[in-house]
This record gives sequence, C-alpha cells and structure tokens, in this order.
Amino acid sequence: MEKAKITIFDTTLRDGEQSPGCSMNTQEKMRMARQLDKLGVDVIEAGFPIASDGDFGAVRSIAAEIRRPIICGLARACDKDIQRAADALSGAARPRIHVFLATSDIHLQYKLKISREKCLEQAVQAVTLAKSFVDDVEFSPEDATRTEHDFLCQVLGAVIEAGATTLNIPDTVGFSVPEDFGALIKMLTQRVKGIEKAVISAHCHNDLGVAVANTLAAIANGARQVECAINGIGERAGNAALEELVMVLRVRPDQYPYETGVVSEQLYPASQLLSEITGIAVQPNKAIIGRNAFAHAAGIHQDGMLKNPLTYEIITPQSVGVPDSTLVLGKHSGRHALAQRCEKLGNQFERRELDEVYRRFVILADKIKNVEDHHLIELIRESRGEAKPSGELAAPAKAAAAAPPEHLKPFPAVPLDGSAVPLPRRGGEHHEEDYLWGV
Repeated sequence: MEKAKITIFDTTLRDGEQSPGCSMNTQEKMRMARQLDKLGVDVIEAGFPIASDGDFGAVRSIAAEIRRPIICGLARACDKDIQRAADALSGAARPRIHVFLATSDIHLQYKLKISREKCLEQAVQAVTLAKSFVDDVEFSPEDATRTEHDFLCQVLGAVIEAGATTLNIPDTVGFSVPEDFGALIKMLTQRVKGIEKAVISAHCHNDLGVAVANTLAAIANGARQVECAINGIGERAGNAALEELVMVLRVRPDQYPYETGVVSEQLYPASQLLSEITGIAVQPNKAIIGRNAFAHAAGIHQDGMLKNPLTYEIITPQSVGVPDSTLVLGKHSGRHALAQRCEKLGNQFERRELDEVYRRFVILADKIKNVEDHHLIELIRESRGEAKPSGELAAPAKAAAAAPPEHLKPFPAVPLDGSAVPLPRRGGEHHEEDYLWGV
C-alpha cells in the first residue's frame, strides 16, 4: 500500500530569516535555496516581497532559477502586497502566493482594529485577487489557535470558496500543546465547508518547546503539509525543525505511516550551510544535526557502540549526512574506548600497561573537558618512563583548559582532525569497569 505524502514547506528563507541576526542578502538566499532544492523540499517560501527591494529581488531570483519545487511569496491580505508577490513570482515554474490575515479577537481588536465582518470580507477579497495571478493560493488565519472556532471555520470555508488550495493553521504565538493542536486540526476537517478541496497545513512555533510535537499531532489528525525551517530557526524561539520532523517520520513509520520527498543525507549539509551563512551555531545537543548528536562520552555507551552501534544509535549518522559517529574521550570514558584510541595512534597494550595509561588518563580527564591525541601521546610516553621533562604534559592540558567553551566552538559538528575517534564497526573485549561510568 502506497504511503500518504507529507508536503514539506520550508520557511527558512522567510520566517527563519526573521530570527534576530539571521537576515540574508540575495546571494546568501540563492545559496540556501539551491541547497533546499537539493534537499528535496516541496515548497520554498522564498521571502516577503513587499518587505524590501532586497527581499523582492531575492524572491524573483529564486523563482527564476529554482524550477523543481513550488516557490512561494508571502503577502498580507491587501492589494499592494499581493501584487508585489505576484510580480516577484512572475518567472516561477510553480508559483504560490501565501496570503495571511489575523483572525483572533485579540489581534482584530488591538492590532488590526477591524471587526470580524471586515476580516471575513478582507480575507475573501485577498484570496480572490491572489487567485487571479496564480492557481496555487495558500491562506493563513494568523493566530488561529486563539481564534474562536465558529469564526475560524467560517473564514476557512469562505476562502476555500474564493479559491484557496492550502489552508495553513498557524500556532503563531506557540501557545498550543499537542492535544490542543491535534484536536483543532481534527475539528477543522469535520466542520469546515469544502475542506476536502484543500490541503491542511500546520505552522507551529516553539515558544513552549513543542513545535515538532504539535506538528506531528497535526499530521496524525489530517494535516498533509508541514511548515518548518532548517535548524528550527524562526521568530522568537523558532519554528518546527525540518530535520527533526523528517527523521521522526522516517524512523517511526509504525506511528506515522507517511513519506516525504526529502533526501535525508542532505540534512547535515543544509544545517552547516545555514550556520555558515547566518553565523549562528547550532546548540551541541540539537537533535539530528548537533555536534553531539552522534558523539558518545559515557563509558557504557562507548563500550556498546564499539560492539554494535545499534545499542545506542537509532539512526546512522550517514543517513543524515554526518560523516560518522565519534567517541569523545573524557572523564566518563572507559578502558575500551581508550584502548581503541591508543590503537589508532599506533600503540597496543597488555592489560597491565593499559591499566597504567588508564590511571593517568582518568587523572588528566578530571582536569580538562576532552582528552586529545597529543595528551594521550604524552600519557603513553610517561607510562613507559619516556616522559619529557616535568611540566610538558601540563602545558597542553593547560592550553586545552583555556580553549573556548564547547558552545562557542564553530561548526562543523563532527571533528575530522583526529580529535575524536571514528567508530570501528567491530566487537571488543568486555571490561566491567566500562559499566561504572555514567549512562
């Protein structure tokens, strides 16, 4: 049986770019758009053409060059925005205009200062105008999760009749939790007139840290498009992270029997390119593409990984474009990982010799965060009675201790210079001491 398709709508270049410090010029947007095309996303929201001449130019350039995916431009529900978006998308092979208008009472009263009746009228007029330029029109009722349900259904039914082909339900302020958001999507599938003529989309913000969970709840209740961004960037706490959504769907088909067109091996390259362009590093423990996502420091984990990577990894690093897993030597490492690193450096030991190196290693590892190859070489020499004059081992340790904190070190996440051990895919002798370190 063929799996249902989830449309991946990438908003890295629009909502993502609105993150403080993440703005991009036309050339940078073009580089990112090419990578998103290579990644296989279905829709690229290239920008907000009315925002500036630069954004208009970027959307127009992307529309002219990138031909496979849908290229989308954002517009408020007013004539000048929609006309500007249409002009920017005029060269696109597959153009989409994305119209949005707030529908919650708090936005209508305090931000727009219009009535519900005026909101309904404006939404219909905007979609009708957008439809006169392109066949593919998306409508978003901004702050949908705080909009009264009867009115939300009324607006969505009206814009479907006016020609909207995608209905995007944004949790604009990140207020929802999965049970709420899933129930909202389900209610819309049951109550909105003509809903079968449109695709339901989800756009979740991460203010409470549940954007991905909310998006998955939307999928489970009928959404077939998800709006997301590389590295989860976006307004305030960001958007749902594209790489996390894609890999949840891939790893857990038992719960989410859907497929996407994303080439997962391009996730890590996309993440790295975005970090390079914006200068914003990814947190080390970020799921899927963080520096520590495939790094193992605890002895029990390292021992298991050396015997069979499936013991502690549910996806392979190569499946998301990461070169390999790594074992980071530190105070939680066990003898097994230490022996593998020493072997890589050309040194093999009997058990008693290894015990002496390990004893010295633990003392040093208590003083510095990560034990690098040059530290190990000095430890090995010292254990064999070949140590250089006193103080030479302390020097590199002191230098390492003075190195920048982990969170300030630049990407790429996977060290390629020997500072971490690529895992050999073979078994190893069990050492009980490895199980004394943290889980």
